[in-house]
Amino acid sequence: MTGDPFRQRADRARAVPLEAVLLAHGAARDRHDRSKWHTEQGPLSITDAKFINWSRQHGGGGAIDLVMHLAQVDCGTAVTWLEQHFALGPVAAERSTPAASGHTSSLAGGHRPLQLPVPSDQLWSRVLRYLTERRHLAFALLEPLLESGRLYADQRGNAVFLLVAGKANRPVGAELRGTGPRVWRGMAPGTRKDLGYFWTGARGAKEIVLCESAIDAASCFQLHPDRICISTSGVRANPPWLPGLIARGYRIYCGFDGDEPGDAAASHMLALHPTVQRLRPPAHDWNDALASNQ
Repeated sequence: MTGDPFRQRADRARAVPLEAVLLAHGAARDRHDRSKWHTEQGPLSITDAKFINWSRQHGGGGAIDLVMHLAQVDCGTAVTWLEQHFALGPVAAERSTPAASGHTSSLAGGHRPLQLPVPSDQLWSRVLRYLTERRHLAFALLEPLLESGRLYADQRGNAVFLLVAGKANRPVGAELRGTGPRVWRGMAPGTRKDLGYFWTGARGAKEIVLCESAIDAASCFQLHPDRICISTSGVRANPPWLPGLIARGYRIYCGFDGDEPGDAAASHMLALHPTVQRLRPPAHDWNDALASNQ
C-alpha cells in the first residue's frame, strides 16, 4: 500500500534547511546575529528547523511553513516552489526549464498584486541628497534612471528602484530604501523577483555583474562603467531569469558581498552555472568599495 503522494512530497519539501530557503528567497543574514535574518516580512530568527518573526508574532517549523510565511501563499504552492528550487522529486524535472514549459518558478498561485509606491516629486531632493552624499553615487549616473522612471522618490521619502522585465522594461516590483536616519530596506507589496530585476549600465555591454541590491548595482556600475550591473534583490544563488542571460551570450560575474552569506551563495551559483565567475567586491560590498574610492 502506497502512502499519500502529497504527504510524501511535503515530507521531502519540509526537510529543506531553513537557511537555504532564506537565501533562495533573497533574505540577508544579520551581520551581528547569525540566527537573525532580514526578510520581506521583517526580521526573523531561526533555531534549527524552527523560525519566529517577532514583529508579526508568527512562527513555525520546517521549510513549508517558512515559505508560506515569506511569500504569503498556501501549503500546496509552497511545496511546489520548494520542489522547483531544490530539485525535489519529479516536479522539479518537469519544470526545470520554465521558459520552455510556459511556467515560472515564482510563487504565482496566490501572489498579491503589485502595489508600487506613489511617486513624490517634492521628496526627490531628499532622496537625491541621500544617494549622492551618503551613498556617494554620481548625479550623472542617477539622472538617466530618474528620466526612465526606474528610480524615483515615494511619498515617504524612500528611494524606489524598479524591477523590470523584458525589452519594454515592464515593472514587476521595486526595491525600497529608506533615506532617513534609521537604516531600512524593503520591497513593494506584490514584487515578483523571479520575473525581473533592477539594472543599470552600458547599453550593448556583454559583461554583467550580479549584485545583492540596487544601490550596490549602481555603485558597481560607477566603478565599472563598461558593464551592466543587476540587482538580485537579496542573496539569491539561482534567480530564474539567470539562465536566459547566460544563453544570450553574456559573460556573467557574481558580485555578491564579501561575507559568509555572499561567498556561500556565490559558490552555489557557480556550481549551478559553471560559466559564471566570481567577482568579489574589494570591500564588504560595492557601495563600501565606492565610498573608499572617494
